[in-house]
Amino acid sequence: MTTLLLLRHGRSSANTKGILAGRRPGMHLDDLGREQAAKAAERIADIALDRMVSSPLERCQETIAAVAATRRRKVVTDDGFIEADYGSWSGKKLSELAKDPLWPVVQNHPSAVTFPGRTGEAMTDMAARAIRAVRRHNAKVGPDGVWLACSHGDVIKSIVADALGLHLDQFQRIMIDPASITVIRYTEQRPFVAVTNSTSGTLAPYIAGASSGSDAAVGGGAGPSGSAHPRRAR
Repeated sequence: MTTLLLLRHGRSSANTKGILAGRRPGMHLDDLGREQAAKAAERIADIALDRMVSSPLERCQETIAAVAATRRRKVVTDDGFIEADYGSWSGKKLSELAKDPLWPVVQNHPSAVTFPGRTGEAMTDMAARAIRAVRRHNAKVGPDGVWLACSHGDVIKSIVADALGLHLDQFQRIMIDPASITVIRYTEQRPFVAVTNSTSGTLAPYIAGASSGSDAAVGGGAGPSGSAHPRRAR
């Protein structure tokens, strides 16, 4: 099975100001965000990664740089993991956007939303290109590969929703905090969401060995301590 670690970028200056950053340049990690990135790197320091992939935006590049600092592998930049293009919403305060008639649609029926403005992206298009990117890199690392992608909240939520078999309209029920890590294992028959929105502790027990199959353990199984075979970082 292929194992994916999804890392959201650390807290950014836009997060602090309550601004919807979108794809606007110059949205860097703040001091706490840099600390969060360093902590995330420490949490997965003992996990071998076959590939590291990132959104091209600064806040993700800065976050994954902390992971890459102690590894020999280079970071691959992939636009498939870039933030949603929020169009004319980009750069505006969330408190103002909450008064927009489109806001409740984003909350309750996101599959119907195309963000306003010349470049505004449909949320279904965002989800589709992110899921395509996951499958593309899964194929590159192979069935026994472990890789990491650093991306954005809504993008990660859409990937998790797909792995859970949820319609995109349910993805607002998923929480993805800054610098959180989510682990998904992809098998021939189905994905397994092992961990979501994790912000503390080691994740090595959730990195399954190559012998793990597609069957779900009837009764729940022994848990990660009884079945996982962590790979050491290299």
